[in-house]
Amino acid sequence: MDKHNLTVLTEFILIGITDRPELQAPLFGLFLIIYMISVVGNLGMIILTKIDSKLQTPMYFFLRHLAITDLGYSTTVEPKMLVNFVVHENAISYYFCAIQLAFFIMFITSELFILSAMSYDRYVAICNPLLYTVIMSQRVCWVLVAIPYLYGTFVSLLITIKIFNLSFCGYNIISHFYCDIPPLFSLLCSNTHEIELIILILAAFDLISSLLIVLVSYLFVFIAILRMNSAGGRYKAFSSCGSHLTVVIVFYGTLIFMYVQPKSSHSFDIDKIASIFYTMVIPMLNPLIYSLRNKDVKYALLKTWKKISNVFSKV
Repeated sequence: MDKHNLTVLTEFILIGITDRPELQAPLFGLFLIIYMISVVGNLGMIILTKIDSKLQTPMYFFLRHLAITDLGYSTTVEPKMLVNFVVHENAISYYFCAIQLAFFIMFITSELFILSAMSYDRYVAICNPLLYTVIMSQRVCWVLVAIPYLYGTFVSLLITIKIFNLSFCGYNIISHFYCDIPPLFSLLCSNTHEIELIILILAAFDLISSLLIVLVSYLFVFIAILRMNSAGGRYKAFSSCGSHLTVVIVFYGTLIFMYVQPKSSHSFDIDKIASIFYTMVIPMLNPLIYSLRNKDVKYALLKTWKKISNVFSKV
């Protein structure tokens, strides 16, 4: 039976990244710069892949939605974290905490399967180049991004509603810089066996199924590349996959480190470091990886910059 406390929680207090006063200003400056780069990079990628005629292919369609999810979950966490650096008490309302958790889960889950869709896109492009435009039609592309968004929304609502329908003990201090599942669990008085089982099943399904799609797609891609006679063709095929592979390794590596570590070695301090990496650093790195390694994106960026410069030079 749930143990209901007479205290009805209206807000939580976020411990934040550090309680050392001398680190508050430098960390605020650092994370503000990271967030600004992330916003400019991801918004730029969204706009470029929308307006440039050479970037109207399925690969850039998926890249645009990767940028949307990156921008989504970083914006869910970072602005509130930055505000907490400059205010006296790091309070977050009960309902805003639930909203933050729901959006964070939705965007992270969506990104997992958008990365899988991008792997499938690379598989079709390299293994079936003659049928690429037929298989990866506009309708198929929309289905491959709609399913992650809808599934991500379902998962986020299920987990968030389940957690916030349980009873909190009255102690409202969250040992983190945003509302995440593990620190919220530590504040619950109710039996969490059911929700823990649901999260375990969903997390295992999400991670294994999405990673399996990536691994199988790239297995076929590598087999196809090794069968190519031309060294130039092999290099071109590898280079078209390089950016995506880098993003996949960094993203999945961080998530596996974060959620698959044994309970005995589980630490909120380690969680914070890993969380900083995938909520702030990865959304900043992804557009940089794709822009620096992709000549089409670099060309589109240069062309757009010249247009903007010409407009301002005429003013």
